[in-house]
Amino acid sequence: MSTSTVPPTSLHVSRDRLAQAGGALMFTGAEHGDVPVSMFLVDAPPGEGPRPHRHPYPEVFVIHSGQAKFRLDGDEIRAGEGDIVIAPAGSAHRFTAIGHGNLRLTAIHTAPRMETEWLSSH
Repeated sequence: MSTSTVPPTSLHVSRDRLAQAGGALMFTGAEHGDVPVSMFLVDAPPGEGPRPHRHPYPEVFVIHSGQAKFRLDGDEIRAGEGDIVIAPAGSAHRFTAIGHGNLRLTAIHTAPRMETEWLSSH
């Protein structure tokens, strides 16, 4: 019986191979074969987070630990460990780490490459 060998990068991507993007680690699916998602692995101290932006696809946030304040099209949502927050396609959004400890979350972009429109910081 013959077995084929799958290149390790197709099955496992170590943290040291991920790009840094403003304090987060970034996985771009298109750089790892036909992977239809991309993501940020965020570990942010209180007060940190991206400025307002939007994407042409939904973004799903999975909070592993800490707390965050999200702004989604003018609405405020507070979320913590175990919560999932969804920013619909085209929605203006941002999050800020709040509380005493670091915010750890995964921000899943439902696209093989991230497309971000940065908005004013107000």
